[in-house]
Amino acid sequence: MTWLADPVLRGLTKSAISIVIGLLVWWIGRFVIGRLVRRVREGSAVFHKRGLRWVQPVLRPLDSERRVQRAETVGSILSSLLSVVVVVIVALYILLAFEVNVGPLLASLGIVGVAVGFGCQQLIRDFLAGIFITIEDQYGIGDVIETSEVIGVVESVGLRITRVRAKDGAIWYLRNGEILRVGNRSQGDYVDPEDPEGSTSPHSPLLTQKPDSENPTAQQNSEKTAQRASE
Repeated sequence: MTWLADPVLRGLTKSAISIVIGLLVWWIGRFVIGRLVRRVREGSAVFHKRGLRWVQPVLRPLDSERRVQRAETVGSILSSLLSVVVVVIVALYILLAFEVNVGPLLASLGIVGVAVGFGCQQLIRDFLAGIFITIEDQYGIGDVIETSEVIGVVESVGLRITRVRAKDGAIWYLRNGEILRVGNRSQGDYVDPEDPEGSTSPHSPLLTQKPDSENPTAQQNSEKTAQRASE
């Protein structure tokens, strides 16, 4: 074919083939990631099989909202990573199709990447910490956690910020990269040192019982007891 002798047409043909292959790989990857995220969001019964029942005691059950959040976060990370990898590889193949020397370009991009990394290292640190917090299930929505700054209930977990409501009602926004240590009171068998018998536990009946001033039956009983004593 004489038209392939033209370097421009040959480069355009190779570029078109690279773009089509890149789009196909990207579509297949997004489809697989979407299926995995949907299965995790809906809850998978793979660990209920007879050969994998030994894993069940290790797994901590997650509520629907928390499972959906983890699935969407991990799916978003995987989709973004897939898109970046496909775009970079396709761009390199397009440059190679036009016989462009990519060696100096890669060296320049490496220098720029190092400079950006130094300038945004705190932001990158927060994002990486948020990814590992989500994947490792260190804590989630509804858990009571204790950090160096605050003790409260987790209201949301993002890739950069964790929002916690303290006992006094204040909302704390904690950067994930600054959380050096955290204790999850909801994962273990936490016992309040000030109340070892659990009388002030949220599940204790003493907290659900109304005082005599708010309980008409108890107030009537106390009045009858006082009348009998006076007689």
